[in-house]
Amino acid sequence: MGETIVSMQSINKSFPGVKALDNVRFELESGEVMALLGENGAGKSTLVKILSGVYARDSGTMEIFGKPYGDLSPKQAQAAGIAIIHQELNMCRHLTVAENMFLGREKTQYGVLSNAVMEQEAQKILSELKIEIDPAQVVGDLTISKQQMVEIAKALSVNARILVMDEPTSSLTSKEIDDLFRIIRALKESGCGIIYISHRLEELQYIADRVTIMRDGQYVASMRFKDTNVNEIITHMVGREIKEKFPRLPGKRGKEVLTVKNLNAGRMVRNVNLTLYEGEVVGLAGLVGAGRTETTRAIFGIDPKESGEIWLDGRQIKITCPRDAIKAGVVLAPEDRKKDGLCTKLSIRHNLALPNLDLICGSAGVVNRKKEDALCEKAMSSLSVKASGVETDAGNLSGGNQQKIVVGKWLARNSRVVIFDEPTRGIDVAAKVEIYNIINTLKSQGIAVMIVSSEMPEVLGISDRIVVMCDGRVTGEVMADETSQSEILTYATRFDSKAG
Repeated sequence: MGETIVSMQSINKSFPGVKALDNVRFELESGEVMALLGENGAGKSTLVKILSGVYARDSGTMEIFGKPYGDLSPKQAQAAGIAIIHQELNMCRHLTVAENMFLGREKTQYGVLSNAVMEQEAQKILSELKIEIDPAQVVGDLTISKQQMVEIAKALSVNARILVMDEPTSSLTSKEIDDLFRIIRALKESGCGIIYISHRLEELQYIADRVTIMRDGQYVASMRFKDTNVNEIITHMVGREIKEKFPRLPGKRGKEVLTVKNLNAGRMVRNVNLTLYEGEVVGLAGLVGAGRTETTRAIFGIDPKESGEIWLDGRQIKITCPRDAIKAGVVLAPEDRKKDGLCTKLSIRHNLALPNLDLICGSAGVVNRKKEDALCEKAMSSLSVKASGVETDAGNLSGGNQQKIVVGKWLARNSRVVIFDEPTRGIDVAAKVEIYNIINTLKSQGIAVMIVSSEMPEVLGISDRIVVMCDGRVTGEVMADETSQSEILTYATRFDSKAG
């Protein structure tokens, strides 16, 4: 670590009805990883958007490499050496790696666009980072982790010396995370300063030098990571001590609710059998690519089934589309809540009402406003949604509150089975506990709950029973309080022998 390369003092920023930043200060040194932490809605994204030129601050001072700056445009921020890698990658999927890296700065030779020159320069940068990607490959054909590596290489191609990473590991496997951390360490050694935003506090021990913590739009504390611990960080983030990270509710398993028999759907769902019971939370565990999400999609009717049976409360049901599943009482909170679970440009009211039109419309097909208001009020109050009102756009909510809306739209239907796919991805510690409490409430009501999660401590902490998948098959089933991570991992790596 060395000189201070970013200094932001007394930063204020307000939006209509909301003060997003209140007298915030932030500093970054060269050659360090600064973890910027806080709950959803703490102001982290607003702060880095001011730094990267997306927003203009209302007041406060900002210096970059010792030079004072007023309001920046994104182009000026880039010229100052700042690059941001968003959680939702901004890539042109139909273009090549080299074309993405030099988008807007295309290289020419003799006045003609030269892919060869761009590929040569892209290869040089990729090689320096020890990233094995063909510059001529189409980005859409790459994995998410490889696309992220391209984003980093793109940032370095514009000589970025300040790199902002927003939830960079949320969609990566353990091996891919190791590769990312290796690159981060190399960037540190070159003197690059990195602002690292993440809710996965356990990974900070491997890369973070310091932490800056925000809460409710205000600066709370800065400290060296080695001088603190995760519990202290969480206390600063939420303003109180969270004693129980996984508040599992004890309960007695009731009668059989959902039975899946010999389900086959494409390459990733092969002869799957599982059973869900009243008042029980079943964790569906496995490595990335095990077929867990594909199984939930097949059950819910998103993906076509090739064969198999689904039984609900002792009778066989036919699910060919999500409408069939919803009508039967089987609902899904999907993995990608923004893409598949919400209409982000619509209000909370409309998101809650859309899948329940059959319940709130009269015989003439006209929405009964009183029923709609009652449905929205029940969801907002029972889930403690933090918003100014039901007319707020869903896209303006924090990740945790968006997840509550995804769940809330199903509460009015008295569903028998609720499936959660990665319910806490990208949300903070306190919001996670709120989601767990929602799961416990459903469990106490006798609803059968299934949760898919890539976080092993979460699966062990909130589930009563765990079904493990590998290579599209169920390879093991254990009780959560009688197993361990190593046993689950053993089941999760029971691949089929492909020998002839």
